[in-house]
Amino acid sequence: MKRPLLILAAALALSACSTFATAPPPATAPAAPPGAGIVDDIDPAKIDTVLKGFVDSHALVGVSALVFQDDREVYFGAFGQADREAKVPMARDTLVQIYSMTKPVSGVALLQLYERGLFRLDDPVAKYIPELADVKVLAGLDKDGKPILETPHRPMTVLDLMRHTSGLASSYSTVDYIKSEVARLEPGDKTHTLAEEARILGTIPLAFHPGERWLYGPSVDMQALLVERLSGEPFDRYLQAHIFGPLKMADTGYYVGPERRARLTALYDWQPDGSMMRAPDDRAFAFNTAHWPLTPGTFGLVSTLDDYMRFARMLEHEGELDGVRILRRETVRLMSTNQLPNAITDRSWLPIKGRVGFGLDVAVRLAQPQGDEAAGTIGEFFWDGAADTLFWVDPVNRIAAVLFTQYMTFGKVPLHPAFRGAVYAHSH
Repeated sequence: MKRPLLILAAALALSACSTFATAPPPATAPAAPPGAGIVDDIDPAKIDTVLKGFVDSHALVGVSALVFQDDREVYFGAFGQADREAKVPMARDTLVQIYSMTKPVSGVALLQLYERGLFRLDDPVAKYIPELADVKVLAGLDKDGKPILETPHRPMTVLDLMRHTSGLASSYSTVDYIKSEVARLEPGDKTHTLAEEARILGTIPLAFHPGERWLYGPSVDMQALLVERLSGEPFDRYLQAHIFGPLKMADTGYYVGPERRARLTALYDWQPDGSMMRAPDDRAFAFNTAHWPLTPGTFGLVSTLDDYMRFARMLEHEGELDGVRILRRETVRLMSTNQLPNAITDRSWLPIKGRVGFGLDVAVRLAQPQGDEAAGTIGEFFWDGAADTLFWVDPVNRIAAVLFTQYMTFGKVPLHPAFRGAVYAHSH
């Protein structure tokens, strides 16, 4: 059996599901794994103190958060300003660029087509994206600085795209040749279509043989292209018709028209002295205030707290919210099951997220936090965005949490661990 099939079989076994039920039984909360933190009571005042403290100390310009537990809103708070210069307060309906929190949305879109039987996770990507059929792996450089290329040990699979083991060229690569080719050819430029991005990626060597490493990159853009080719719909229209519309996520999308522009958060750049300088609007808003050929799966969506919470709660409910089913229960369990075998030891910066693995477009917590690791629970799954946004789903405690702020460079303010610590302050 091929490795992807073994992984898929193991994931399905872990989710205790053998087939997709047409009429799934009522959802039940999973049993707490040994050592999991059980949250008895979320204290809104403690979360207020933490978030307000970042604003009062001028570490953040604005921040907001929303937490649900047991299908009840247990916390909402908004502090500071969405636009400091215009004196616009951070609010519940503030529009925020969520950057890589786009990726789980893209994964859900592709998994809907998986449920329809339109592909298998161990299918070669080239079956659907022939632009990547002849891509080679960089084995080094010769004495003249020319690339030495190898044929991949095995084909890149759809599973590789969904767990970041594809090897596709990325600016995150530590190899200078690949980074320079990405910078020169700009496959993910907003003026390219997804198909044009695939064509360019097919001319740049892979950073490694598929399945051998974990490395962030453009894999989720290729998932978006798969959605287009398998569904016959443009990616942005597919998201609207099959996810945003059904979930009543009325404020989520790529484009922010003039009538909503005042609700869009300004972007701030973190400075070495800890202050925040407003990023130029022509850079900060360039993607979302115009229509571009690129509809990326990796980034680009704008959303609100309530909209993204509906997405998170759908996942917490294993694919269903308010009577609308987006994914089957088994598919969400597959998505939130670790897909990285122990043999993949080179995981780039993923370990900074904690003692985690990686499922399908989300990180998955595998062990209870230790030391100075951010609080959480075994079995939770989550992801974040470049402007320091965050969401997670904790099935054990039936928690869904969304945190918004808007600054770069990611992680310079210890917001995520502080917010998590406040949410889990009363766990045992």
